[in-house]
Order: sequence, then structure tokens, then C-alpha cells
Amino acid sequence: MDRQPVLEGDRLLLRPLVREDWDALFAVASDPQIWALHPAHDRWQEPVFRAFFDDALAEGGAMAVIDRASGVIVGSSRWQGHDPENGGSVEIGWTFLARSHWGGAHNPELKRLMIRHALRYVERVIFRVGETNWRSRRAMEKIGGRLTDAHEYWQMAGREVAHVVYEITRESFAEGPLTP
Repeated sequence: MDRQPVLEGDRLLLRPLVREDWDALFAVASDPQIWALHPAHDRWQEPVFRAFFDDALAEGGAMAVIDRASGVIVGSSRWQGHDPENGGSVEIGWTFLARSHWGGAHNPELKRLMIRHALRYVERVIFRVGETNWRSRRAMEKIGGRLTDAHEYWQMAGREVAHVVYEITRESFAEGPLTP
């Protein structure tokens, strides 16, 4: 699976994240309100975000999210955990957008672009969401994510955090709300 494509929608351009994006992306990520409901609620702090950014580059699959109208970076997302076995799956996650791009068409377009690309290679896309991250859980439901029975526990911000898993399959994507 190509985890570093360039994808273009009506509002957004997605391209591979590069080290030179640090200043622009940290300018977005340094807003504490972006992380207020997120399990990694301290990610707005420079050393914490630096580790997140460095991990994104090291893992590959990280995308800069650019507002096409302004040409400005407004967030990031990534693919990770590509498993080509049994029809295949990949995770989309680590997504955040500037608050100026919340509540409208930007997140659905971002996810539609990434999911459409991924489903060319795999049968299923998964999303791990903090169990109490209600904003992200509502966003998953709005884009057609189906809550699975899976629960996982990760260390985040110095504590163990429960996560739930959503999925979108080729079949559900073809029928779901993200289809234009």
C-alpha cells in the first residue's frame, strides 16, 4: 500500500509530512483546546508534540493536511499498521485539525480521501479512538464508522487509557455517508 500519496479534494490537499513542516504543524497543534478531550491531553506542549511529530516521520504514512484555499497546513493524519493478510487492513489515526476546520466538511473530506485511497489496497480500515473522546467518537459515527467489540489499552499522558475500535469496510464505504 502506498502510504505517502498526494490526495486532493475540493477543500483539502494531503501530501506526505516532512521535517520542514514542523513549525507550521506545531503552530496548529499548540492549541490546548484541540487536545482537551483527547487521551493525550498534553500533546499541545512542545516536547510532547515533538515526540509525536518525530514518531510520525519515523513510522511513515504521515500526511500534512493543507487547506487548498489558503495553502496553509491545518492538521495531520496518518496510516499505520498495514496488514496485507486476509483481505488486509490499515489504521487511519493520529488525526487532528485546527479548530477553524472543525464541525464542517473538512474532517469528512479528509477521511473520505484517506479511506478511498486505502480501500484500493485493503478490505478494511480501522480507527482506534479513546473511549471517552466523545468528539472523535461522534465524528467516527458521522462518517459511517461501525463500532466493533474490540477494546485496547494504551499508555497515554502518563496513564492507561481505554480505546474502542471502529471500522469501515469496502462494502460499508460504498453504501455509507462518505460516498459523494
